[in-house]
Amino acid sequence: MIFLFLTFMQKYKKKLLLPTTVVILIVISLIYFQFNSANPTADSIQPIPLNEPFIFEDETTTEYSENNPIFVEVKGAVNKPGVYELSSGDRVLKAIDLAGGYLTESDSTSINHAQKVEDEMVIYVPIQGEEVEQLQISHGENSNLININKADAALLSTLPGIGPAKAEAILSYRNENGKFQETGDLMKVTGIGQKTYEKLESLITVK
Repeated sequence: MIFLFLTFMQKYKKKLLLPTTVVILIVISLIYFQFNSANPTADSIQPIPLNEPFIFEDETTTEYSENNPIFVEVKGAVNKPGVYELSSGDRVLKAIDLAGGYLTESDSTSINHAQKVEDEMVIYVPIQGEEVEQLQISHGENSNLININKADAALLSTLPGIGPAKAEAILSYRNENGKFQETGDLMKVTGIGQKTYEKLESLITVK
């Protein structure tokens, strides 16, 4: 049997050499490509840049901050005194327009219409002839306090325990004696005692 196989190989070895070589080469090529596809080389891997960190942009937070409402109170000689909602970047002029505009007896010369509004701002519009300082726009902790040295009768009447009669009495005292030096001086006005003053103390200022 072995003798017959050797005889066969000796007789046909030249004819079998080429096909056998081709088959071997095909098998080696298949093994090589399969190995490379399963194990990519370093050249085929894209490096991750370490000097460019990923930045997460919170679109929701940005949108909220831009659209955050601002509340401004308009007082004094306007048609519709009250608290109004505006947006960042709006001007005092828009707040006055929302409040219905000026009354005929208002004095708007001390108001800066081009000033940008801020949250918790108070805009007070005086009447003609009212003795006031130039700046009628207040901010901060005292923004909600009524200045008894500047307020007119209508604004004073909004205070608890102060009706039209006592408001006129405050104006009369102010005209005769000048500005109040401290809030406690309000008790020097006829009709305003200790109990009334205690209700007003946290709501008024002289500055």
